[in-house]
Amino acid sequence: MEIYLNGEIRGVAENTTLAQLVDHLQLTDKRIAVELNREIVPYSQYGALTLKQHDHVEIVHAIGGGRPDPLVIAGKIYQSRLLVGTGKYKDLEQTRQAIEASGAEIVTVAIRRTNIGQDPNRPNLLDVLSPQRYTVLPNTAGCYTSDDAIRTCRLARELLGDHRLVKLEVLGDAKTLFPDVTATLQAAEILVREGFDVMVYTNDDPIVAKRLEAIGCIAVMPLAAPIGSGLGIRNPYNILTIIENASVPILIDAGVGTASDAAIAMELGCDGVLMNTAIAEAQNPILMASAMKKGIEAGREAFLAGRMPRKRYASASSPIQDVFF
Repeated sequence: MEIYLNGEIRGVAENTTLAQLVDHLQLTDKRIAVELNREIVPYSQYGALTLKQHDHVEIVHAIGGGRPDPLVIAGKIYQSRLLVGTGKYKDLEQTRQAIEASGAEIVTVAIRRTNIGQDPNRPNLLDVLSPQRYTVLPNTAGCYTSDDAIRTCRLARELLGDHRLVKLEVLGDAKTLFPDVTATLQAAEILVREGFDVMVYTNDDPIVAKRLEAIGCIAVMPLAAPIGSGLGIRNPYNILTIIENASVPILIDAGVGTASDAAIAMELGCDGVLMNTAIAEAQNPILMASAMKKGIEAGREAFLAGRMPRKRYASASSPIQDVFF
């Protein structure tokens, strides 16, 4: 029979247990985190769970320091902390290549602007970005009222087959694309009450971020700078305050321009970064997608490693004590 292992089709024998799969992969003595059909599985249950046809298994290895470091969104484990959009590419083939190069597993789609089946006579994005390989994150880009945003999320749920994971954004004006915080809070309350898993775009206000978390949003996504500006993180101290007070994932959304911006976000302790324009409007989008992947990974490892303290004066690399001549 066939299962999906980390997004790829893999053949396994009938009645294979999760423990047997882990052993076959030579991971029994490794530090790993395992998810079966979007549910994290405790190690003690590996032997009791028998795999079925078309089950989805995600296995995340431990990284430096010997500890698992998965990104968990709505109960699902992701190996990549880079989330990418699908707009502004020259065609669907470039979209596919760039997203593949990025290593992203979550792909956000503007429901109001992208065909994912609404129009059978136009190219369908899902023909090149399979929902079996990627988590499709429908977003409410272009919505300027809470009613429009809620309606768009409901439409996405129907189009994608009872899909609950959404990215909420309610914009305040067309020039800045800053969020309308009041409308965002109103929409978030309704969507959470209706059972949606809401990832929410907001400003870099720590108080608003905490209110959105209290409402029940599963991830808060403060902007680094205006959408599409490429200015990088303009207020790192607010972002740091949001991270320090959060108990849900915090992901930078909007404003990243290049790989060093992504690395800085991760070094602050962000759980991930979402971007579109920085990749799609690069002179070589596919190469930039690869650079962003590396920037995210380097920034995360630097955060986990813990940087050296900043000092005002020099500190010799080779100490002067115990010199031999």
